[in-house]
Amino acid sequence: MYMKRPSQHNRENALHPTDRRTVKRRHLIYYLRVWQVDQNIPIGHVVDINTGGLMLISEKAVPTGEEMQLEIRLPDPQGELKPVTFNAICRWSDKDINTAFYDSGFEFLDKSPDAVKIVQSMIKEYGFMD
Repeated sequence: MYMKRPSQHNRENALHPTDRRTVKRRHLIYYLRVWQVDQNIPIGHVVDINTGGLMLISEKAVPTGEEMQLEIRLPDPQGELKPVTFNAICRWSDKDINTAFYDSGFEFLDKSPDAVKIVQSMIKEYGFMD
């Protein structure tokens, strides 16, 4: 069984140590893959998400402070994959409890109402309701 440990990333290395999450993290019913757009390669899977950012799990560490254009490809009702592209910055990256993986926290750079609405609709469609 896979058990998630309490967050143990080093907040001292975060770019903005005063940043604190004010929106509840939401877990999705799918283990959605996240792609790095410029290289068209998968870099990990969504662990949780909210309107401020997401945490992903990956096989490689992500450099803290790196800005990336990322993409999640969501299935539409016809089964086609619809890309959702966004810019984010990696705020932290640390080994997972399973040391073969890394957990990384990303902050969304576009916090416009349209961008927030996209994340909210993704959570509504694919999130666990609690």
